[in-house]
Amino acid sequence: MSNNTINTPVTNLPPSHKPWLANWKSFYKKFKRNKAALIGGYLILFLILTAIIGPYITTYDPTEIDYSIKLQEPSAKYWFGTDHHGRDIFTRIIHGMSLTLYVGFFSVTIGGAIGIFLGVIAGYYGGRLDSIIMRIMDVLLAFPGILLALAIVSVLGGSLNNVIIAVGIFSIPAFARIVRGSTLSVRKLEYIDAIKALGANDIRIIFKHVLPNISSPIIVQATLRIATAILTASGLSFLGLGAQPPTPEWGAMLSDGRSYIFDYPHVAFFPGVAIVIVVLAFNIFGDGLRDALDPKMKN
Repeated sequence: MSNNTINTPVTNLPPSHKPWLANWKSFYKKFKRNKAALIGGYLILFLILTAIIGPYITTYDPTEIDYSIKLQEPSAKYWFGTDHHGRDIFTRIIHGMSLTLYVGFFSVTIGGAIGIFLGVIAGYYGGRLDSIIMRIMDVLLAFPGILLALAIVSVLGGSLNNVIIAVGIFSIPAFARIVRGSTLSVRKLEYIDAIKALGANDIRIIFKHVLPNISSPIIVQATLRIATAILTASGLSFLGLGAQPPTPEWGAMLSDGRSYIFDYPHVAFFPGVAIVIVVLAFNIFGDGLRDALDPKMKN
């Protein structure tokens, strides 16, 4: 018998050698079954791209005032018409898209980071620390989200950054409660006790074993929370506590259009439709993520 061996490259590795690829294929296979969620995902991608490149391809200045063309109806020249200051509404919506997404993403990032930290600490260590953190979360949850954000902005003052802080604060309890519950479930698993017995410290266990196992509900909650954050921020701007004129923020544009809702409905209609589309896209995308990432729905 010959002892010579032929070394051939392994090109088709079993799924076990590429767990991330197998997990991604499994996730996408389940996700694409939900046609509405798939459309929502593509729409979000389109909105992000529009927010990035849109301001560079628009024709008009979003803040330039020209009373000679004020309250123009939608036309080939002004697709969405003009407002009471003669500003092109289509241009203002395109420029306002980046502000809307900025508020949504950053406010949820702030609320998620703090909420995840508090939820993991409460669920992992339990005891008195858990009770204190959860009672604080209960106090925050006792206020309706929009009222809590309204109170915070009233204290801090009306500005876009203060809106982000306010929306981030009222997002903390939702993340904290979800993460706490998931952490409690993971903490009771036998392999966590085995890792502790091997001498792993708490930080290593939390970051390498707890957080990766509870990432699915966090991702779903973050996606759905972005829609809530955008709606809340638009509501605060509608009340005059968010972005200040002449910033092309959709909630503020909707507020400006109230006075012309009967005679010139396009002034309020298009900003309102823009808010609805973005919120709807994130909601149906989040529902699709929840269905795809839920282990109970593998069949």
